[in-house]
Amino acid sequence: MADFDFDASVRWARFDPQRTLARREDRELPFIDDVVGAGQELLLDTCVYIDGLQGRAPEAVANLLDIRLSNHSTIAIQELMHTAGVLDPRHPGTRMAVRQIGVTINGMQPHRIFAPDTDVLGRAALLAGMLCRLQGYQKDARLRALHDCVLFLQAQKLGFTVLTANVSDFDCLLQLIPTGRALFYRSDD
Repeated sequence: MADFDFDASVRWARFDPQRTLARREDRELPFIDDVVGAGQELLLDTCVYIDGLQGRAPEAVANLLDIRLSNHSTIAIQELMHTAGVLDPRHPGTRMAVRQIGVTINGMQPHRIFAPDTDVLGRAALLAGMLCRLQGYQKDARLRALHDCVLFLQAQKLGFTVLTANVSDFDCLLQLIPTGRALFYRSDD
């Protein structure tokens, strides 16, 4: 395991604005257009899989996934497995949902699955702590913030763009770290 440099990570966090971040207008953010084109490789947020499984992903997402290389994080696998575990086994739809999650995970090409390294995990924990403090996140949102931060920093380190429908949290991350990349879409509800 690589050595983790605590002092370098704390110095890295000098971008702390020490104030709550406001959600920017959609026109200021990178959203998928109806006409998609080639570009950077993607790292998929867990919502992309869930929206796809539930038929809520817009056609532009499917078009984008046809054109760009898609990569997967062990963070998304972890969140999908958590979903499979939390579903009520007595509910009539659970068996099918778990089966679909399994098909999704088993369909990920092993050479396109990436695990975050120690540096990403350490910095993401620091970033998530700052985000929770700045935005006043309560217990329920803290683990989600940590996972989002890991995914965001992992994508940045690998040179990927995060594809997500989670506009509010990833907008905050882009404000804190403008060199990161995210591409947004709205799910069809």
